[in-house]
Amino acid sequence: MKRAYLDNAASTPIRNEVLKVIMNTLKYSLGNPSSVQHSYGREVRSILEESRICIAKNIKASPSEIIFTSGGTEANNLVLRSSVLDLGIKHILTSQLEHTSVLQTILDLSIRYKISVDFISINKKGILDFNNMEKFLKKNIYKKTLVSLMYANNEIGNLLEVDQVIFLCKKYNAYFHSDTIQGIGNLPINMEELSCDFATASAHKFYGPKGVGFAFIRHHILKKMKPFMTGGVQEYGIRSGTENIHGIAGLSEALRLSYCHFTNHIKKIQDLKSYCISELKKIIPNIIFNGLSSHPEKSIPSILNFMYPIKPDHLFYFHLDLMGVAVSKGSSCNSKNQKKSHVIQSITDEYLLKQTMPIRISFGIFNEKKDIDLLVKILKKIRK
Repeated sequence: MKRAYLDNAASTPIRNEVLKVIMNTLKYSLGNPSSVQHSYGREVRSILEESRICIAKNIKASPSEIIFTSGGTEANNLVLRSSVLDLGIKHILTSQLEHTSVLQTILDLSIRYKISVDFISINKKGILDFNNMEKFLKKNIYKKTLVSLMYANNEIGNLLEVDQVIFLCKKYNAYFHSDTIQGIGNLPINMEELSCDFATASAHKFYGPKGVGFAFIRHHILKKMKPFMTGGVQEYGIRSGTENIHGIAGLSEALRLSYCHFTNHIKKIQDLKSYCISELKKIIPNIIFNGLSSHPEKSIPSILNFMYPIKPDHLFYFHLDLMGVAVSKGSSCNSKNQKKSHVIQSITDEYLLKQTMPIRISFGIFNEKKDIDLLVKILKKIRK
């Protein structure tokens, strides 16, 4: 049976070159990176720091601003929790479109530490109301505020109007955290130009291994932060525990390759998305694309989200899989929850939710037009 994997926003396939680096690191790197008293430990320490330097170079940051984590969820938790505990944040400004690792953490912080939380208004396309954002910043001007907004939405693909966010954060002296987990490795993110205080990344979103990621934290902020995990003094004392060396080496190589081949890969994915939009319009003339996912400049090229005209059925996605196509309804972190995506619910009318099913297609560098042809063929078959 022909199969097509179109869920790259959940996790990308690992590159062969990355797998080779991981296997070599596992096989030949014997020591503990903290055991610098002997050559085995120093050799592994060298791999760790060379990986940190490579990552920093690719995102135009300083190596000392990179803190390795177990992935994007931990990185988001590190940033949010440390901001409250170490920076004295009393107010958090975010949106209903954020990933659950951000929303659930903010909810926990609001209950546990009495942090005030506001949600920026959004329209039916998932576009932020910056007048509303400024109103909240002005209202809380005497509180230390953290703004947490996703750079590229993981469900509807919307790109954040980051310049406007940065302008308002600077105007009202607020910290800015951006969940860049869909962006780093897939978009040319430059920390010299992106004036955020914190950013987060996960290797398996850009053809690297699962279970490893990093948090970017500006120098002057990192100095104020206390240990997030206690024990040793790894990761500048912020996150104790022996580092995942083979994962980190794989992350570094995956990021390097992503940016080495960026121009060719982004062109291929843009072409796939354009072709997919064209083919879907042929079978669904009045198709509704969610958010700005169909907009060529205002969404990330790898994500397309639309409403499929069929009565809601929680087995729908499993049926698609049995027929050979892997897509999703939204964030993989909510896949065990049979409720509709909180992002789609935030921007979609109740009537439409009862008549249609959301489908998120996410393209990767290993996809071809034949994958889209298979998807369209199966969707046509289901509608009959």
